Amino acid sequence: MPNIKSAIKRVKTTEKKNAQNNMIKSDMRTAVKKVEAAVVNNDATAATGTYAEAARKLDKAAAKGLIHKNAAARKKSRLMKKMNILNA
Repeated sequence: MPNIKSAIKRVKTTEKKNAQNNMIKSDMRTAVKKVEAAVVNNDATAATGTYAEAARKLDKAAAKGLIHKNAAARKKSRLMKKMNILNA
């Protein structure tokens, strides 16, 4: 543990930020898995509804710097590709 007061404060803020980032990343992954599960179950309406939420969470994660913006775009593109196969 740090002894300097400012370093102690940094540890606290870092722990808070890490917890927040982990929560956002977890929500993002869960949303993506929901879309993929809907696609596997051939449920087009559920896939469409959950895709909107997943895309929003991916964009938020990219905006906060948790994932790269190109990674978010790639994930959204792959999900949309799966949904297009389902709708075709």
